[in-house]
Amino acid sequence: MLNLSNPDPIYLEIFKNLYQFIAEEMGIILQNTASSVNIKERLDFSCAIFDQQGLLVANAPHIPVHLGSMSESVKSLIQDKKNSLQPGDVYLSNNPYNGGTHLPDVTAITPVFNNENKEILFYVASRGHQADIGGITPGSMPPHSRSILEEGVLFDNFLLVGKGHFREQEVREILGNGDYPARNLDQNIADFQAQIAANEKGYQELQKMVNQYGLETVQAYMRFVQDNAEESVRKAIDVLSDGEFTYAMDQGSEIKVKVTIDDKNRSATIDFTGTSEQLRSNFNAPKAVTQAAVLYVFRTLVDDNIPLNAGCLKPLHLIIPEGSMLNPKYPAAVVAGNVETSQVIVDALYGALGVLAASQGTMNNFTFGNENYQYYETICGGSGAGINFNGTDAVQTHMTNSRLTDPEVLEFRYPVLVEEFKIRENSGGKGHYSGGNGVIRNIKFLEPMTANILSAHRVIPPFGLVGGEAGKVGKNSLKRKDGTEEILDGTATVEIESGDNFIIETPGGGGFGFLDS
Repeated sequence: MLNLSNPDPIYLEIFKNLYQFIAEEMGIILQNTASSVNIKERLDFSCAIFDQQGLLVANAPHIPVHLGSMSESVKSLIQDKKNSLQPGDVYLSNNPYNGGTHLPDVTAITPVFNNENKEILFYVASRGHQADIGGITPGSMPPHSRSILEEGVLFDNFLLVGKGHFREQEVREILGNGDYPARNLDQNIADFQAQIAANEKGYQELQKMVNQYGLETVQAYMRFVQDNAEESVRKAIDVLSDGEFTYAMDQGSEIKVKVTIDDKNRSATIDFTGTSEQLRSNFNAPKAVTQAAVLYVFRTLVDDNIPLNAGCLKPLHLIIPEGSMLNPKYPAAVVAGNVETSQVIVDALYGALGVLAASQGTMNNFTFGNENYQYYETICGGSGAGINFNGTDAVQTHMTNSRLTDPEVLEFRYPVLVEEFKIRENSGGKGHYSGGNGVIRNIKFLEPMTANILSAHRVIPPFGLVGGEAGKVGKNSLKRKDGTEEILDGTATVEIESGDNFIIETPGGGGFGFLDS
């Protein structure tokens, strides 16, 4: 019989890996059963398990911006529907003001009941980036949206499966109505069904675990795993010093952060006071995204192999002024806040702590489509150099962890050709340790499309630290079939004709330390 007053080190390791394994199993089911390239090929999804209070226990190593914010979605469901949740229910949510990130990221949440179906023991959730959820442009990543209403269809704790019955007609009605309905309902439905299947796998595996080890042991080690993560973050804080940083963005807004270390309590206050007010553009980051960025940074400072979970947040006190671009009010547009501003928050925090130069600081969100096709990808770039290492070339950095679709798959599924995809030489900042290089991606279109680019660091370069040089800014351009070239802004929408090429040059990472003389 295990002593449940204190964790056994061996069992702590066993349960830590068991919880994470369940989330990974959920991800395998989701990938295998999904329809869209976004989820099946690019792996733009995340799966996690949560305790009775909706606190994150463990996740698979999927998308950081999803994982640090999903708990807020689960807690929103508990607050809104706790007394009416039934066995066999699955709820759907993408509300950025209730734990969501942006509208294409749709979360399916399933309560896990005990064997008697009397009590909720846990929650499982999967979040997938839909290829299109409506909005003013195909792919639902509009560069110039001013309101959340222009970005797609919003689900706020919508009952997707009621007591085991899939409410397909009801979800189709929501997707197909409104000012800017979704464009490929069959694909949405297929991906939602894949998320339901992923959650069911998590449900079954958690029940197996309870049957094998007993509920009391499983729940106790959920607490122990969170406590272990908390202590690991406190150890990381022990060696940190106070710092502050201001990072300007291409549009003129600024993110300010001040980190204050409390040595006595082994905690840190992260204060974003002074950050720009809520924007009229879509670079506002929901509060859950800001929290996810902070959680990610402090998790990366931990050397131990711990799952990202709610325990990591306990030593951190966040001050995020309401009405700022990092905690906007409805109906602020947020589609770029999730993918672009989150990256700037991360780099600003590393700058304040003095440990890492800026990465490319953007996901280079590229979408194209028409009524028949909708596609979205994020494009890699250079990572920043650190205290004792160079940055990496051509890598997805920080808040994104998705793949780039294989050229064979992309060209098979869509009327495009990948004409060029290579390292952008000398785009990383020089220093004692140099930043990583970005890439050049050149796609030729074989039929008319609307193409959108949502990117950053086309004006402000990614910073270097301690004398290291900044990385090169990115560049977006359109080469028409007649040979004329148009230079595009960081955010742009263009109408593509057959034979046109869209070329994206991504930024390099910043260097660290003075160049050797």
